[in-house]
Amino acid sequence: MAGPLCQGWGLGAALRSRAALRPLGLLAPPARGVLGPAAGTGAGEAALEENPFYGKYRHKIQELRRSNPDVFESRMEKRSEVKKQPVGHSKQGDFIRCMEEKAEGLGSKTSKGGFTRDKTLDSILNVEMVKEKSAGEITQIWNQYFSAKDTVYAVIPADKFDLIWKRAQKCPSFLYALPRKEGYEFFVGQWSGTELHFTSLINVQTQGETAPSQLVLYHYPDLQKEKGIVLMTAEMDSKFLVVHDAQCLANQVQLFYATDRSETYGLVETFNHRSSEFKYMSVIAELEQSGLGRELRPGQVSDKS
Repeated sequence: MAGPLCQGWGLGAALRSRAALRPLGLLAPPARGVLGPAAGTGAGEAALEENPFYGKYRHKIQELRRSNPDVFESRMEKRSEVKKQPVGHSKQGDFIRCMEEKAEGLGSKTSKGGFTRDKTLDSILNVEMVKEKSAGEITQIWNQYFSAKDTVYAVIPADKFDLIWKRAQKCPSFLYALPRKEGYEFFVGQWSGTELHFTSLINVQTQGETAPSQLVLYHYPDLQKEKGIVLMTAEMDSKFLVVHDAQCLANQVQLFYATDRSETYGLVETFNHRSSEFKYMSVIAELEQSGLGRELRPGQVSDKS
């Protein structure tokens, strides 16, 4: 089922659907631990296999090891260096450069993961026809169209998107924490134009700039000036993510990029511009404070493992 992003856009009632999943404010992790960049002790490969999410990516990791062992060893060496850093800190310079290289590689029409490149609003909606309608009517059309589809979607107020967009130009990447039964799985979000590409951190650590996207959020500002709204929808790799996961990541974009709290957006600035000061645990703390990090009851979320 589809999942509208109902919270905080100022269009909650218009975006709600009986077929939609519950609001993501209820989504939260257990308190068993944080799993992510610093999850390694001993040899790099052995430590990687200890990661509870290793099984999900085992095939891709083993394929890299067979096809290019030198690159694989280099990635494992870089990963093992994390354990030498202070707890909660990590130098992100090389990592951010890697994501910039990945962004430069997002130029083909269709990406490696099968996502549509340069997906236009006209491919979804008759833009000329809806220009005759009000923002409320367009919102209703968008909601009805996506309510039965396995994706997330939203109608974002123009001023809110303006804020997100300006900040995305200055800070094009960020680290997001997805609550799991085992703890947290970290995902990297990288802006490429008005598209926001997500891939898991373990993917980036093992595949570098060739790591495929697992979720893409498409933002359409075509009607922003005339109607005061920006339409958003998504594509995701269902082998790794469910709709609820995509909802959580999309809501975190709102949390970190559209916030009025300087401390919250400060984490994004630190990640991009003062990488050596970035603390992974600060992301977790912000999720807990926002309500997105409240503890899950068993069985609430189906992990793609």
